[in-house]
Formats: sequence, C-alpha cells, structure tokens
Amino acid sequence: MKTQSPPAITQTKVLRRAAVTALAAALLAGAAVSAPRVAAADSSAAVPKAAAGQDRPELQKATQAFVDAGFAGVQVRVHDEQGEWVGSAGVRKLGQSAKPPTNGSFWAGSIIKTVTATLVLQLVAEGNIGLDAPVAGYLPEFGLDRRITVRMLLQHTSGLFNYTGDFDPNGTYVPGISATGKEWLDNRFRSYRPEELVRLALSKPPRFEPGTDQKYTNTNYTLALLLIEKVTGRSYAEEMQRRILRPLKMRGTMVAGNRTQLPGPHAHGYYRYEDAGQQKVVDISRQNLSLLAGAGDLISTTHDLARFVSALNGGKLLPAKLLSEMRKPHPKMGYGLGLFVQDLGPDCGTVFQHNGSPPHGYGAFMYSSPDGSKTLTASVTWVDEATRGPAKDFQKLLDGLVKEVFCGGQTAD
Repeated sequence: MKTQSPPAITQTKVLRRAAVTALAAALLAGAAVSAPRVAAADSSAAVPKAAAGQDRPELQKATQAFVDAGFAGVQVRVHDEQGEWVGSAGVRKLGQSAKPPTNGSFWAGSIIKTVTATLVLQLVAEGNIGLDAPVAGYLPEFGLDRRITVRMLLQHTSGLFNYTGDFDPNGTYVPGISATGKEWLDNRFRSYRPEELVRLALSKPPRFEPGTDQKYTNTNYTLALLLIEKVTGRSYAEEMQRRILRPLKMRGTMVAGNRTQLPGPHAHGYYRYEDAGQQKVVDISRQNLSLLAGAGDLISTTHDLARFVSALNGGKLLPAKLLSEMRKPHPKMGYGLGLFVQDLGPDCGTVFQHNGSPPHGYGAFMYSSPDGSKTLTASVTWVDEATRGPAKDFQKLLDGLVKEVFCGGQTAD
C-alpha cells in the first residue's frame, strides 16, 4: 500500500539546503565500515529481564541493516505491546570488536528542540508566556521584529537567519558559523554564548516576513532558550532538570553546554577529510555543542528519550490543549511546535518524531505513537565525509526500522 511522503523527507531537504546540523542532513554522509553482525539484546543493559530474553529477529534485522549499509554502529530501543527490546549492531570504536552499548550516552542533537518547546509550553500553561505574544516583549535587548511571536519560534516560521549558514531567496548561500568541513573540525572545541549566536543571526537580513513561510532554523530555538531563562530567572539547564529530567528520572540526560566529553560508556563517531592529498579519519566523540544552544546541545540515552517522548505524548508534561497545539503540523514541513508529524499511511497511522545530530558523526531517532504507548529511540554513529555526500540507502533504512516498529514490518507497495 502506498503511503504519503513523510515529513522526515521534507526535513532532510530543508536541513541539507540550509546547512544546519540536524540528523536528516548529517546522516546522509555514511561511509563503508566493516563491523560484526548484530548480537542479541544486551543483557547488561538496565532493562527488565523479559526484555533481555526477547527474540525479535525482525528488529535485529532492521538494526543490522544500518551497519550493512555503512554505519559504524547503532543502538536501538523499542517499547511496544510485546514489552521492551534493546539491541545493537556494529562497533563501539573503529578497530575494536566491542559492539555499541545498548544504553550508552550519545550526542542527541536537535532532539533537544522538542524538550525546549515543551519547557516553553509549560510556561505558557502557567501564564508566564503568551504563545502568540511578541518575543520582543520578553527579550527587548535584541530589537526583534515585533511581529515575531513565541509560536513562530517553535514552529520555525519567524524568518530569522540561521546562524550556522543560510540561503537568500535567490539561492545564494550566506555563510554563518561553520558547522561543516575542516573549519568546523579545527574549531570543534570552541565555546559560544547563546547571545553571540543570536546577534550573529540578527546581523543578517531575515529570510522572509514573519509568519509567511516555514524554514528549519536553529536561531529560533536558541532564542527560545533565552526566553526561558529570562522568564524564569534560572538557567536553561536548571529548568530542564527541575521540570523534566528529575520528575521523569532521566538520569542519563543533560544539557551539553561546554562539556566536550560524553559520560559513561558510549560509541565513537568519526570524520574523514583530505589533508595535503592524504585521507585522514578523526575521532570526534569529543566536541563542544555550545554552537547549538537550545537547538542541538543534548546528551542522552535511548532509555531516557523513550521516557521523555512517552510521557510527552501520554499527556504527562503538558495540558491536552497545548499538546494539541504542539502536534498541529504546519503544511510545508509537517512540523508543529517542536515535533514532526509523520503520516505512515492508512494502515499504520501517525507518529510524532524528532531526530537529531550534532554537526558530524552521531545521530539519534525519537518516535512515538499518539498515546505514547509505543516508542522507538535509537542512536547511530558513522564516519562522516567532508563532502557531506548522501548515503543512498539512509531514508530506506530509517523507513524500514520505523515501519517494522509501527506498522508490523509492512512496506509500501
């Protein structure tokens, strides 16, 4: 049966064109890496005993497919009517045989946008922020266009320039802070302040009039971070801990800030480039994500992301009215307020998702059924290329895994 083109594909096109650092753009740069076959679910992971003993060959196969296509490693967690399953494939580190930990930490990138949007909407629910109020009323120091509302930030309809680079309406690329290539590699430990990122973006003309179009832009969510801090009088990290991480016992999740090292067991991501005619591969498991404040600087685990997205869609974090607003997609990208709304077809229904990645080497998936009872969370690592060339099988692999979980493995006719 044919399905509609999912918004995730639109997301990929948008992110690649705008050179932003989110998963759908970054994951299209896989490189061939040999690795062992997938092992059964890792019994050392902190999951129920029933999960460790489950035999889910269809999930193992869909997980292994990423490695067969060239990704270095992958860890997957599924919660559905059969219980919880965890598994991994590939290698934790190039040149070694150990597979990725099934609940290892990873750079989760733009998945933090869903968390940021949730924090803003909680403040809306409390009457501290107006969803359709001008952002300039809360952050007057930036001289923002007063037509830009809080909703527009969360929906990517503000028209603001993307500080990691953007395109003019005529297609001319306008550089920002480099998030690609050798320039990024050489500066990957540099620290940035959110205000610095926003002021760079505001030094460029807007891409379109507020509310007239939609374009995925990191600037929107860095402004949302500053909005949260201004209204609450506390740091963004403190608010996330107080409102989401502590109540949900998400002990493996944190705002990366200026932290450059992943905590605990983790898989390694890589970057390949050419220097003086020689191919070089660099381990980039250490990097500074302050470049993407509030928009991509998240460290998490598959366990924690599953807790979060299940609680969110299960109505535990937002009032029903605001959750409905969050899940109302704009027609251009299928993006609501911090969530993509993806139609898998009449026999599978709708999933709510947000994927993410730092600039290179890592990627993360987060999918949920409308009621939060079925979730898919995962992380992949790979050897990224300086050319950012597309991996021809990526979208097929992701669709295959998503449909295995949410559609019982059926594929489009």
